[in-house]
Amino acid sequence: MAHGSARPEGRPFVLLAYVVAVTAACLSFGVDPVLGVIAGALNVVFGIYFCRHLAFAVAAARWAERDLLAADVGLEGYTPQVAVFVGCKNEELVVDGMVAALLALDYPADRLTLVVVDDGSEDSTGAKLDAWAAVEPRLRVLHRAAGSGGGKSGALNDALGLVEAEIVLVFDADHEPEPTALRRLVRHFRDPSVGAVMGRCVIRNGKDSTMAATVFVDYLSGYLVNEYGRQALFELPAYGGANCAVRMSTLRALGGWNPETVTEDTDLTLRIVMRGQRVRYDVSAIDYEEAVVTAQRFWKQRYRWARGHQKCLRDYWRPLMRVPHLSLLEKVETTLFLLVYHVPVLAGLGLVLTVLRAFGIGDLPAVALLPLSMLLFVGPLAELCVGLLIGRVERRSAWRLLGFLPAFALSVWITSRAYVDGMLGRPYTWVKTTRSGATSTVRAAAAGPASAAGPAPAAGPAPAPGPAAPIPAAVRHPRSFALAAPTREEGDR
Repeated sequence: MAHGSARPEGRPFVLLAYVVAVTAACLSFGVDPVLGVIAGALNVVFGIYFCRHLAFAVAAARWAERDLLAADVGLEGYTPQVAVFVGCKNEELVVDGMVAALLALDYPADRLTLVVVDDGSEDSTGAKLDAWAAVEPRLRVLHRAAGSGGGKSGALNDALGLVEAEIVLVFDADHEPEPTALRRLVRHFRDPSVGAVMGRCVIRNGKDSTMAATVFVDYLSGYLVNEYGRQALFELPAYGGANCAVRMSTLRALGGWNPETVTEDTDLTLRIVMRGQRVRYDVSAIDYEEAVVTAQRFWKQRYRWARGHQKCLRDYWRPLMRVPHLSLLEKVETTLFLLVYHVPVLAGLGLVLTVLRAFGIGDLPAVALLPLSMLLFVGPLAELCVGLLIGRVERRSAWRLLGFLPAFALSVWITSRAYVDGMLGRPYTWVKTTRSGATSTVRAAAAGPASAAGPAPAAGPAPAPGPAAPIPAAVRHPRSFALAAPTREEGDR
């Protein structure tokens, strides 16, 4: 199933139909009974997601740590031809660390090609990449003209024409994978039914700001619990777009990445699953990335995620229901996954109902609306707590859970705005996330290719300032992290 561009983005008449239906129901049956029915429906939805979150938390608590500590099976003896793709646009602050980390990947040099696409950068990104390519024969640099279009998908699709390989790995420009990450991802392709594999991303700059610390804990929950639970219970994890691998034959059969979406990862996940192949998740394939450090950057990033995810639901839920090789349970779980960025919208609706009830509008007592908050928060809170426990994060980091109250409120507004904009068909294009480049796990990152080619300096980069000091290497759990990830020297295992 190749991607297409004929599907319209907006559904304005559907949105209008919702408004007309609720208005007609209120006129026919009264406001109070209609609001009561809506509140009851929200309780059912939040109850389903509560059970889902709780199941993921239990699965991760039961098995995740064992998989983290005994995950070195099959790393040797299977070395297919691999191409690593990275798209870069105005990434001068992080590009050196990214390239240095990719060149340190533990994989036979004659079986690995690195392709970095300079997507019309207006800063020194292109010059830095050319300097690296001049001293490293494994690195190829493709310069796209400004305004080439397609965003990340367009850049990756252009890279497809440069190489022939069996497996394609994708990283974002701010990512710095551990040396063994490639082998850990690639080993799963021994199974011909596997179309893609996702690794685990860890935030490396959690001490840069309160927002970055919140995202750090969010990633612990998302990767150590949520994605792990989807893998353990349903074998339906998502291809995450970075620190991910995809079979080249699968990618070409699907027509490459979809340039008509701003979340090419979710789009590709759905097309792989509907094609009859599987996506796998490897919790031990670790890659360090940079979190957004301000609320404004958080807004831009999550708005893009919400807009693209919501579009994928509108595009694929009907074809998904007709796929013969997925069980009913698998179809339900995939639909729940696609609805994730609609749940905060429903939470906002629940808050509106609560406010109306406070003014005497609504036929249910206030206690009947309690599950709207309890079930909505307890499930994700269980995932967050299990993520902190499995990650063996320092104790003081537990206070970062409080940051999720304002972050969730912001998410309600972001996803609601994205939903309305998407349903109205308001134009939107892919927007890159702004980086700070303040923290790197690669010691030679700041000096560029000249330093990476020669002896390493005596000391690593100064630790990022923040409230929590990194755990010394001598006492760190084998897979534990402080709010700021260890330097490469500290983190080697």
